[in-house]
Amino acid sequence: QVQLVESGGGLVQPGGSLRLSCAASGSIASIYAMGWYRQAPGKEREMVAVIVRGGGTNYADFVKGRFTISRDNAKNTVYLQMNSLKPEDTAVYYCNADDYFDAWGRGTQVTVSS
Repeated sequence: QVQLVESGGGLVQPGGSLRLSCAASGSIASIYAMGWYRQAPGKEREMVAVIVRGGGTNYADFVKGRFTISRDNAKNTVYLQMNSLKPEDTAVYYCNADDYFDAWGRGTQVTVSS
């Protein structure tokens, strides 16, 4: 099992961009799926984007065309490029590794506000 640490969150104005990073303590090359999830206050955690071992991706409808997930197996890191951010994107963003185990990071806060 790997340990996951997210970074890159912060305060950004509407329309701005952020890139989140998820650094794993070990190799992610063989992990079936790496994903980003988010949880806003008072709401349930929801899937944002997932990338599987072969490189296929899946996005929530509310981020399609704005967010891009990628994985660098050599750096054991997964990224989430977020463009055209909206106030409703405000949430804690969590990294997940899904294989024979299910690992989560502690999250990074993203706040979109003017």
